[in-house]
Amino acid sequence: MPEHTSDDLTESEEQYKLLDASGHPETSVEDLPFPTSTMSSDNANKSEERRVDRLAAYGALVSILIFVCITWFIVFTNNPTSMGWFPVHPLLLSLGIGCFTYGILTLQPTAHPKTKAAGLQRHQRTMLAVAFPCVALGILAIEIQKFNLGHGHFATWHGTFGLVSVGWLVGQVILGGGSVWYGGAAFGGGMKAKKLWKYHRLSGYVLFPLLLITAHLGGAWSTWVTSHSQPVVRFVGYTVAPIVAILALYARIRTSKLKFF
Repeated sequence: MPEHTSDDLTESEEQYKLLDASGHPETSVEDLPFPTSTMSSDNANKSEERRVDRLAAYGALVSILIFVCITWFIVFTNNPTSMGWFPVHPLLLSLGIGCFTYGILTLQPTAHPKTKAAGLQRHQRTMLAVAFPCVALGILAIEIQKFNLGHGHFATWHGTFGLVSVGWLVGQVILGGGSVWYGGAAFGGGMKAKKLWKYHRLSGYVLFPLLLITAHLGGAWSTWVTSHSQPVVRFVGYTVAPIVAILALYARIRTSKLKFF
């Protein structure tokens, strides 16, 4: 077995170095703005995927798809056109959470430099082009609805958790983008930016269950949903499915490679 030196990179460090700050998918590994480690032919043919990883990925995708489909089913079977801006909120928020799930999964675990770089680009495109806009528009829709009806804002646990989640999400986007775009220049570049990017990754693993807890509070306990759906449907969609998604996503984490000290 070859000895590991202090120059060996953790998975987080390799992914950070492989990020193409220019955002062009056709850029080759050799053209990326950060130095990459050299892989031997043995390592190039070795997969990091464990047996549980693929099963966990399917579990996360299927469970989050159930969550999204149940949400959309409840909305579209209850005359959505009669409810003003309200239906836009659950439709877009559930879709956004679904995209967040895929965005995280696509970073887990990748074995080779090119797949790491491709995973990072898919992650950013999914999060920034689809998921974040969905959340922003969904929040805007419910705020317009509340303003039009004269209802209080953030008056429930669902609203309070939602406010915290959205604030955290904005910070997450700023931290993630600033720590990798243009070599992390926004945060001083080099090791300073790389360290922040690693905390961005850890923060995402905490934010994900917070988003699903918020969805659970809205889907399983809100007045509108409880009066327009069956208990078993709510239990599957807003309790079982989120729990399975969280456990499946966490099962794919390489804790040994998330080194901070």
